[in-house]
Amino acid sequence: MFAVIRTGSKQYKVSEGDLIDVELLEGAEPGKSTVFSDVLLVSNGNAVSVGKPTVAGASVTGEVMGEVKGDKVIAFKYRRTEGYHRTVGHRQRYLRVKIGKIVS
Repeated sequence: MFAVIRTGSKQYKVSEGDLIDVELLEGAEPGKSTVFSDVLLVSNGNAVSVGKPTVAGASVTGEVMGEVKGDKVIAFKYRRTEGYHRTVGHRQRYLRVKIGKIVS
């Protein structure tokens, strides 16, 4: 059984027991559960339910494991013959969620 959920303007294909990294959610604390109600597709073996745009009554629950940081992204600006160069780095923060139950 798997589902496709939408959170943070991104879509994730999840199954029970999966660990996913999503954008930070309001009020989410480690050890507490969160519910994803924007379920776009649910597949249970042979039966597939596709939402228009979401599947009615479907939800996915997950347990918040904690906050993690992504890979460092480096932006390097350079202009030749002007002696100008600048390095800027960024690390995005994510929320790690363990998928618990898929309700269709």
